[in-house]
Amino acid sequence: MLNITPISAFSDNYIWLLYDEHSREAFVVDPGDAAPVEATLKEMQLSLAGVLITHHHFDHTGGLAQLRAAYSPMVYGPANAAIEGIDRQLTAGEAITVLGKHFTVLEVPGHTLDHIAYYHEGETPLLFCGDTLFAGGCGRVFEGTPPMMHQSLQVLAALPETTRVYCAHEYTLANLAFARAVEPENTTLARRIADAEASRARHEPTVPSTLSLELQTNPFLRCAEPALLDALRKQDRLQGDSGPEVFATVRAWKDTF
Repeated sequence: MLNITPISAFSDNYIWLLYDEHSREAFVVDPGDAAPVEATLKEMQLSLAGVLITHHHFDHTGGLAQLRAAYSPMVYGPANAAIEGIDRQLTAGEAITVLGKHFTVLEVPGHTLDHIAYYHEGETPLLFCGDTLFAGGCGRVFEGTPPMMHQSLQVLAALPETTRVYCAHEYTLANLAFARAVEPENTTLARRIADAEASRARHEPTVPSTLSLELQTNPFLRCAEPALLDALRKQDRLQGDSGPEVFATVRAWKDTF
């Protein structure tokens, strides 16, 4: 059975730990820091069989060299990235096996040009999306363009609504505060904010999310929704009503929020 749990790193990163209870083998996703990974592996008596990398930023790769030296795991990552230590470089549509589960690689550039995501289509679909899609938000557009990022989010939005979304940061409360500014009359969003605040008060992660919840409350996945367009129009912020134009407007607003 595949188990998934977060390992906290830095101030707000999550390194996702996937493990099999019987084999005691594990994979980690985006190990920016090796120390908490090694501590968790030791505590849970797990061996590190593999590493999944979504993009080249240091807070997602910084622990890779130390983990390779200690455990010699198989390392998977994007083909068009300058990341030292990747054993298998992946492009869109390729499939890999993670602890007996098949994952498909999705190319989702925008935050960075090399960004990929890992998707498992099963009874409970799983998505490890790094910094492309966040709970209630999306990553900044550092290397790509707004239309590129919008297209990448559309790829993720087309996955089954039951997909569990494992992003890499605890940014949820800040993202939802912005989402409320965009759509102040979204009642589903109001309930989500209350739930997220309660989770954080208990010192619990707000992730994983579900794609269904993101489609209802995440402004970056709602660029074609009449309710969001109306909300932008009422605030005199609508500069164009195509999906990429709306995304660019909302992303630029979030960058200065």
